[in-house]
Amino acid sequence: MRVALTVNGNRAEVDVEPRTSLADCLRDRLRLTGTHLGCEHGVCGACTVILDGAAVRSCLMLAVQAEGSHVVTVEGLSQEDGLTPLQTAFKKHHALQCGFCTPGMLTTAHALLTEEPDADADRIRSVLSGNLCRCTGYIPIVEAVLEARAAYRAAPASPHPNPPPPAGEGGPHIAPPTENPPPQAGKGRVGASGRGRVRAEAEKP
Repeated sequence: MRVALTVNGNRAEVDVEPRTSLADCLRDRLRLTGTHLGCEHGVCGACTVILDGAAVRSCLMLAVQAEGSHVVTVEGLSQEDGLTPLQTAFKKHHALQCGFCTPGMLTTAHALLTEEPDADADRIRSVLSGNLCRCTGYIPIVEAVLEARAAYRAAPASPHPNPPPPAGEGGPHIAPPTENPPPQAGKGRVGASGRGRVRAEAEKP
């Protein structure tokens, strides 16, 4: 099937099998390998991307469901002239070691701070509880996100390369990755809507 979508600001058309996940499409067809695949059950968070302003698990979504959508991967959060404030904070606080979880951490943190630039440590821990890291113990990651808040406060417009439309009325909601998503196997399923609006569906550990 032919799927047309915008990825990191660039229009793309790809031929995929109907069963191909968005994660596999990004990695194998578009060669955007910054989106990592870990559990492939929506639990680890390594495959998180931003779809029309929503942080979603790309392993749980079919590529054909992204038809006409704007997708931003971790590559799309970068700047040509250097690291972003969030990336700089991750480097400063040694918030990555093996780096496998880092793309999902960055996209999730970006979605949170775009909507909630004053998020406190408890809120950050709650949102990031849906992204697993086996190396850092999470403390440096939380410290990095706390430091990056200042840059998001200073930017009245979203630093997102493809700003989503303004949020509608009502509270935060999660964008469903599939019509019938599998049962949640872990904690902290995270979603975002509107201008990076985020919530965690489970309490932090």
